[in-house]
Amino acid sequence: MIKKMMLMISLTILVSAFGFAQESKTYIGPQLGWQKASDADNGMLMPGGAIRIKLTPSLSVEGSINYRQEEYSNNNIKVTTWPVMITGMIYPIKTIYGAIGVGWYNTAIDYSTHYHDLGLNDNRKQKFGWHFGAGTEIPLTRSENPPGAILTADFRYVFLNYNFTEVPGSKDISSDYFVVTVGLLFGI
Repeated sequence: MIKKMMLMISLTILVSAFGFAQESKTYIGPQLGWQKASDADNGMLMPGGAIRIKLTPSLSVEGSINYRQEEYSNNNIKVTTWPVMITGMIYPIKTIYGAIGVGWYNTAIDYSTHYHDLGLNDNRKQKFGWHFGAGTEIPLTRSENPPGAILTADFRYVFLNYNFTEVPGSKDISSDYFVVTVGLLFGI
């Protein structure tokens, strides 16, 4: 139920973006994040890119794609993901925003030889997850027309629980994760 509601909210924000296209400012650029899943062996860098559309001074929508990788169970399970996220942002203060959205996760799960010997095969999955967070957006130029560059920084918590139940002893592994990102977005 929550996933469907989050998807509907995100789609509504995205569709609204087209209605504000005449007045909006669009930014595009690279992002770099550091992410750590709850039960992953280590945290890792997460490169990617984003396009952010400022619909009004207090409302934005962002689309992003990233590359992330994590390992579980002492490097015996390797998970590689390409998250595609849609995020709505509300600015209570000009440079600070709250964020909420959904993501589509193309995922490859690769098992070590040990798990292959137990009969587990590598697999590919597509999952939906949702996220929330907060961040800041700092203008680097004063240009409004065309829009200049902005520096972004945010924290997001992502609810994405992979099902590792076929792996012995992994029933309680959590793959929800947090990510801290910085981005340099240029007005177009």
